[in-house]
Amino acid sequence: MLPDTMLPDKVQFQGKNPGPLPLILASQSPSRRKLLLTAGIRPTISVSHVDENAVVAQTAADRMIDPVDLPARDRVQVLARAKAQAVASRYSDIHKAVLSTEGNREVYRPYGIDPTSQRSSHSQTGSTSQKDFRSFQPLQDFLRIHPGLSAYPEVYGAGPLVIGSDSLFEIGGTIYGKPHTAQIARDRLQAMRGSTGILWTGHCLIDPYSGRKAEAVSRAEVHFADYSNKEIDAYIATGEPLEVAGCFTLEGIGAAFIDSIHGSPSGVIGLSLPLVRSLASQLGVSWTDLWNMAVSRPAGSSEEDHSQSKGKNLSRDYLSGQDRRAAVDVPSDNITQPGDGWIPCVCGHKHWGTNGAAGVLLIRTDPVTGQATHIVMQHRAAWSAEGGTWAIPGGAVSEGENSVEGALREAWEEAGIAANDISIVGAYDEDHGPWNYTTVFAVEKEGHQVQPYVGDDESIEITWVPLDDVNKLNLLSAFRSDWPHFRELIRKMADKRAAAGHAVNRQSASGQAAA
Repeated sequence: MLPDTMLPDKVQFQGKNPGPLPLILASQSPSRRKLLLTAGIRPTISVSHVDENAVVAQTAADRMIDPVDLPARDRVQVLARAKAQAVASRYSDIHKAVLSTEGNREVYRPYGIDPTSQRSSHSQTGSTSQKDFRSFQPLQDFLRIHPGLSAYPEVYGAGPLVIGSDSLFEIGGTIYGKPHTAQIARDRLQAMRGSTGILWTGHCLIDPYSGRKAEAVSRAEVHFADYSNKEIDAYIATGEPLEVAGCFTLEGIGAAFIDSIHGSPSGVIGLSLPLVRSLASQLGVSWTDLWNMAVSRPAGSSEEDHSQSKGKNLSRDYLSGQDRRAAVDVPSDNITQPGDGWIPCVCGHKHWGTNGAAGVLLIRTDPVTGQATHIVMQHRAAWSAEGGTWAIPGGAVSEGENSVEGALREAWEEAGIAANDISIVGAYDEDHGPWNYTTVFAVEKEGHQVQPYVGDDESIEITWVPLDDVNKLNLLSAFRSDWPHFRELIRKMADKRAAAGHAVNRQSASGQAAA
């Protein structure tokens, strides 16, 4: 269940509008993402990981019917709702975790950067000679000043919004899913030739901060041409029809085999944009409030610099400055997010994350002593910067997020670390001025047990590592530099929590690590 309200008592904007309202797409469908991009909206992608067969089976059981008898119209709607609710609940959990944070935020400015001017505070020439500039503040104070996604409901009355969708093609009363094999695709395309089918697309739009939702189903009649068997074989050879509902795509090679459409063309592709606009209006949100595709450039850069940088692969990453495509090409289906991209820095490197980057350092403590014993570590994919090294799960902060929200989202996406299983106990922010990386320290909640796993293509392995073994790993260079300080921070945080009676109740950490 989503909460009735999740707004903090006070949100401080410091005179700044938080920007366009983020739209979170509960799908990694390239077609749906491209539709939104064309409409001026770059969505944040959050895969729902919903078990679709289980959802359909439960819905059918509730109605006391066989799953095969669940109408296509109902099927796409319950699946769209399940996907949207799963992602909305995740964002709800992130918000709760942010509101209950404890501890301090330590800020380290190795180049003495004044964050208001982005110039060195110890040099009139902007020299990047290193000095140790550190400051501390309660983490809650930082979050009140930088509310992140919490700012949007006060400005827009909703948001960020989560959209879930599902599509099915029906012809002659038979539902066609993805064929997966060439023979099934051939049989279906032959049956569809010269016929008319219906493309059903379910939509569910949710505001995670209030629990309000709006939903509807689009229906489009698709009339197919009288294409030849030779054309069918050639189409199948492209691979396009094998992994799409109905064996065809309106936006791809198969478009030439469609005579006409009666209904929303974008609904056939995967999202009926007019319908989504109507659903947003039902939640009190203007469609134009979602437009976030305006061309922008880094502060201080010229129009000429911006024009010349378009299309270039600015391939330096994180604190290391290494080529992100170090070993092999980035997977073709790697998900890109608002906030992904390279940013030049005063340190001479280009860092990943136009809004900065963040990650979660999750700590496991001994159930008896309360002392820290393990942390979750990520074995980085070969294609990433310093591929094959170890660090913590993290990545670029998305549009509208503060660094803590970004860290929690990345930890879920990459390592399956759910925000409702952990408590935030502090943060460390390395601030270079135009770019920063925030390490969020967290512990497992009492009675909760995190079993991390590889959640996307950015990891080889995600696992608990004993503190004494961290230095034995081939660490990412930036993490290796930070680890001695982090180890001391972990000790102090654990001591403080143990003294306050916060020792976590769980089974032996060593036994869990072995499992």
